Amino acid sequence: MRRTLRGIVKSDKNLKTRRVEVERRFRHPKYGKIVKGRTVCHVHDENNDSQMGDLVEIIESRPLSKLKRWELVKVVREGERTERVDVSTAVIEETKENKTTPEVSGDEVTEEQPAAEAPQADESE
Repeated sequence: MRRTLRGIVKSDKNLKTRRVEVERRFRHPKYGKIVKGRTVCHVHDENNDSQMGDLVEIIESRPLSKLKRWELVKVVREGERTERVDVSTAVIEETKENKTTPEVSGDEVTEEQPAAEAPQADESE
């Protein structure tokens, strides 16, 4: 019997691969407190149906790669969708738009004054 788990998609950066975090709660064996544990599963998503933040159902499968041992069954609930922006291109475009070159005219240019010299001590003893 193959195990079925539910978890939240934490990463969808790779093609046909998702990182799903499955949370579990259990009683601590010594102290009795209920604690949360989590397991990260690498899941095969053939049609790229899921996106980051979705609650998905996954099922155990044969090994598909070094880490992938799970397949996506269905998207139970879609997460909040946000627009993704490539940070590197956004920063470059912003600096290009805000780039200003200082204008220097011949009247404003002055020669630098030498730094003040330290006073010399008198040798009159």
